[in-house]
Amino acid sequence: MLYGIAAAMPVFRSQGEGHFVTTLSTAGIKIVPTMAGYAATKNAVRTFLEALRQESTDGVVRTTSISPGYVRTDFNPTDFGIPPDAVARAIAFAIDQPHDVEIGDITIRPTAQG
Repeated sequence: MLYGIAAAMPVFRSQGEGHFVTTLSTAGIKIVPTMAGYAATKNAVRTFLEALRQESTDGVVRTTSISPGYVRTDFNPTDFGIPPDAVARAIAFAIDQPHDVEIGDITIRPTAQG
C-alpha cells in the first residue's frame, strides 16, 4: 500500500487530483480475539488514509475506505453474503462524487450479518 501511494502521489499532483480507494473489512470494526492481527492491519490502513486525507489540505487527494462484510465469492461462498457487485457499486458511489466531496468510510454488509 505504501509503495502504491508513493507511486501515485506524483501523478495525482501533476493532474491536480486523485482518489485512493482501499478495501478493508468489517473484521477491523467488530474485533474478535482470534483475528487481532488481521483487524490491526485493516485499522492501520484506515488510519493511514485518514492521516493522508488530513495532510492533503490542498484538495488534490481524496481517500475512501470500503469495509465489506461477508461477500459471496469462491473463497467465501456464504449463503447470506452480499454479491461482489454490491461492493463495486459502493466504490463507484464514492468515486462518482464531485471532486470537492469525499466519502471517507463505507461499511457494506448483508443485513443478516451479526
